Amino acid sequence: MTAPKVYKTEAIVLRRLNVGEADKLLVLFTPTLGKVRAIARGARRPKSRLGGHLEVPCHCTLMLARGQNLDIVTQAQTIESFLPLRSDLRRSSQALYAAELVEQLTAEHGEGHAVYGLLLETLRRLCQDTNQELVMRHFELNLLTHLGYRPQLYSCLECRAALKPALNFFSPHLGGVLCPACGGCLPDARPISPNAVKAMRFMAESPYPQASRLRMGRELSEEIEGLLRRYILYLLEHEVKSVQFLDLLRREPIC
Repeated sequence: MTAPKVYKTEAIVLRRLNVGEADKLLVLFTPTLGKVRAIARGARRPKSRLGGHLEVPCHCTLMLARGQNLDIVTQAQTIESFLPLRSDLRRSSQALYAAELVEQLTAEHGEGHAVYGLLLETLRRLCQDTNQELVMRHFELNLLTHLGYRPQLYSCLECRAALKPALNFFSPHLGGVLCPACGGCLPDARPISPNAVKAMRFMAESPYPQASRLRMGRELSEEIEGLLRRYILYLLEHEVKSVQFLDLLRREPIC
């Protein structure tokens, strides 16, 4: 059975690029088709009915026509624009990071329900939750889990012994934690504290309403962020671009 030439879908806009004189090239994430690339003809013209509905990270309903190389957006309607993100630079930057991470880690036209739901709920939490760092660490760990990259946090990846509550080691290359005897000689392994292991297990296994009860001090939060950042860097083989801006916001006070 051939696919219909025109189809309707919900989508979250992950990225947009200006092309030609008035068009937008879009990277979208949908619940049933996963990541899709599409073109919005004339969307940058002042009178276009499409432009305002296609900003990152807008949640929208789209009508698309299948094209030879790129599908074509014919209609767009905003479902959620996440207005609180637009007035808060840190929150908006974290939302852009989440969208970029989904774009970078997912293949085109893959199954998307779990990742779509996770991204949508994360964007909503960034609008409301005061603990944005916890929101982001929960998002990262659960995104990695959905995509098959969940780090091993229970037994040593080398000797398979159950991890003890000691200073162990985290290896991005191997994808998880090693005991002191196995991890100490690996060049890419970095120490991971017992509290970081426990917090990462809890976030990876718990829905966010339960995970939100976790209380992490600044030192523990930064430790987990650094470990996950190195792991994601290994998976992608390059840094997520928006990370640099997030780091800049931490160093520079917002007036």
